[in-house]
Amino acid sequence: MSQQLFGHRYILPVHQGRGAEQVLFPLLINEAKPLVLGNMHFDTTRAHIQLAGGEGIDLVIKEAYQSANPHPFKGNIDLTQLSAYLEKEGDRVAMIIMTVTCNGAGGQPVSMTNLKEAYQLARKYNVPLILDAARFAENAYFIRQREEGYTHKTIAEIVREMFRYCDGFTMSAKKDGLVNIGGLLGIKENEEWALECQARLVAYEGFPTYGGLAGRDMEALAVGLTEVIEPDYLEQRIGQVRRLGEDLIKRGIPIQQPVGGHAIFVDAGQVYPHIPKDQFPAQVLACQLYMAAGVRGVEIGSLLYGRHPQTGEDGCSPVEFLRLTIPRRTYTDNHMRVVAEGLSAVMEGSGEHKGLQLVYEAPILRHFTARLKPVCS
Repeated sequence: MSQQLFGHRYILPVHQGRGAEQVLFPLLINEAKPLVLGNMHFDTTRAHIQLAGGEGIDLVIKEAYQSANPHPFKGNIDLTQLSAYLEKEGDRVAMIIMTVTCNGAGGQPVSMTNLKEAYQLARKYNVPLILDAARFAENAYFIRQREEGYTHKTIAEIVREMFRYCDGFTMSAKKDGLVNIGGLLGIKENEEWALECQARLVAYEGFPTYGGLAGRDMEALAVGLTEVIEPDYLEQRIGQVRRLGEDLIKRGIPIQQPVGGHAIFVDAGQVYPHIPKDQFPAQVLACQLYMAAGVRGVEIGSLLYGRHPQTGEDGCSPVEFLRLTIPRRTYTDNHMRVVAEGLSAVMEGSGEHKGLQLVYEAPILRHFTARLKPVCS
């Protein structure tokens, strides 16, 4: 099923997406080629780049940082910047990673035109292009809805074209594989890569036929890859997220627009203009929402952004988002109303909320296990 859907010759199962990154990245990243360019790397991707000795560089278009801007494809990579980087640093670039949809930018899609032109640049400079394809079907849905020339194409046809414009992909199947555990590593045609990845996979994941997964999980993934490209499923899934976004906009709550495919991203920087980035406004909002309504969101901001891998300096993210990821096939629209009402209640007292400071942080992926406390007045 996966070979037919994606059109890649080699498909290796792994226990989840970061397993695919752990297998592939050290194969491509080295001292001579440490740079990884992308639209916007997500947290575990950036961490695996760093663990392999590399540096991830975000080149997403500027509109991604403008939450009120209605640009239909905010996940696009800035092709001018990409071309300039490749022209100047091409010999040091290990790969380009295009994340579809772009999670860090608010679940925003990448257009087919942008993906195709990025792939053409990659081929010009002999740099591999890899898809972070966790939400490939949602990206295909938005291409069908928003990009000229794709309205009458099926989701499967759009997916097949998307995967022509890459040399391989990593995928957390817990997203658009519709499973509880699992992932995929795809390689389009490079047999040398496939054999090296297969050898590494045995050491880290399991035998190449199962990649650390139980048989029932692999069977569920095969079904999930079939169901996820059904238009009715995608409309129900993305429609529920869209309706929550519309409700929040009516309530005056600032969010990343247009609404993405899997989550609402609340602009915590606008909610808390009085809280500086080094006091983690999006984490403040996450805590306040949980206390007010029992709704658990996740910070996508300066806490997640972490420290510079070389200098150790604390980074300040260009965006301070609270991500409200909507579980698929789980909640009703009435549950979404509770989320909206909880955020409204938090907004009413937002001027009195104070920032947070770190008590403990891990050296990598600190936001998973960090401990924080309120800043003293």
